Amino acid sequence: MNEVVIRPLRFTADVPAMRAFLETLGLRSRIESERGGWVDMVAGRGMVALHDSATSSTGGRSGETRLAFEADDVDELKERFEAAGYEGATVFDEAFGRVFSVVGPENTVIWVDERSKDLYGYKLHDAQPDPRWEVTPRLSVGDQAAWLQVLVLLGGDNADLVRFGPPAAELEVRLEFGTTEAMAEVAQRLTAAGYQPEQVDAGLTIIDPDGQTVRVHGES
Repeated sequence: MNEVVIRPLRFTADVPAMRAFLETLGLRSRIESERGGWVDMVAGRGMVALHDSATSSTGGRSGETRLAFEADDVDELKERFEAAGYEGATVFDEAFGRVFSVVGPENTVIWVDERSKDLYGYKLHDAQPDPRWEVTPRLSVGDQAAWLQVLVLLGGDNADLVRFGPPAAELEVRLEFGTTEAMAEVAQRLTAAGYQPEQVDAGLTIIDPDGQTVRVHGES
């Protein structure tokens, strides 16, 4: 089975600070580069990857979040998208591993990294994901139906995890999370770590170390 996991990519000027913030929320570090410019973090469902913006080869700006995924088999994904009529499907090699890309709705390029089996230059942690937490990025798009079609084609629970925000001319991605943990406990933990969470409906909003607003959704 080709598992495809949603993994928003956050470019940041301070990887350690963003990592500490996400760990305070409830995510766990899984793989990090020995040079410290990359770390991916897992929840019960979904992941977040942190990338040092200063070393980005694609012009990633601090605080910018991009939609990305991780898969077991990118070749199978390429065949799947080509069969569905998507253009520009390709697999190529990067320094960190193999990558699948395809042109999605509104001419947006979608990136999927193949799950690496070679950890040279990286450290693997014995991450124990908290099953109460899930990564639920909010997408603002122009054609929600077309994006849902892509998420369903990717498979897994990706379509269930994404939240859609107000329409936008271009894809906009914001980090958001869902949890069944008691919101009072989450707020207390964040406050003790020096953050300033604010209660919003059944959840919280927090300004992260990159100056971006992060939303945590609780059980309503």
